[in-house]
Amino acid sequence: MLTKLKQKIQGILTAEAIIAHRIGLTPNWITGIGLILAFLAAFLYAYWGGDARFLLLATVLLLFSGFCDALDGVVARIFGQATVFGGFLDSLLDRYADAVVYVGIIFGGLCAPEYLYWGLGAIIGSLLVSYSRARAEAAGIKLESIGLAERGERMLILAVAGLIGFFWQPVAVMTAAVVLLAVLTNLTVLQRSVYVYFSTNKKVVG
Repeated sequence: MLTKLKQKIQGILTAEAIIAHRIGLTPNWITGIGLILAFLAAFLYAYWGGDARFLLLATVLLLFSGFCDALDGVVARIFGQATVFGGFLDSLLDRYADAVVYVGIIFGGLCAPEYLYWGLGAIIGSLLVSYSRARAEAAGIKLESIGLAERGERMLILAVAGLIGFFWQPVAVMTAAVVLLAVLTNLTVLQRSVYVYFSTNKKVVG
């Protein structure tokens, strides 16, 4: 749902892309920096130790990781550095970033232990959202903007939960966010499966 918003944001990141290019950052380097920021956020989630300031810092790092996810595409487009491998690497490292953030939240107890299976469901759902798109697009079916919980929505939910959790009951708020993500990601997979089903049927009928 936020894919179109991401595209609009990418449209206004020209100045930032020029700066990144001038200091020698390639799209792949920016993708890598985004992954490092996600790992740092995951580390802070895992070892927050009841200090809400760590939760807030993890949220900031997560948002900067998302910024890198938008910036790498802008740099690639403006400076003609888009490659097949770059697109592959971006998608691959995004999956690592997604998974490690959830793992950090679970290990840090921000997802209450009795909701562990919801946390695992959120990880599986997030990975399958991306896999469903890749598999469908390999078959020539575009899934961009199809579904409730693409990567932008997932990061936004975690960021909002982190900001609320800084002020009030972080474990309860983050647990609620994880449960919501478990539901929305797997619902998105279902939405995409239905979309592909009807799209392939149309092709057969046509």
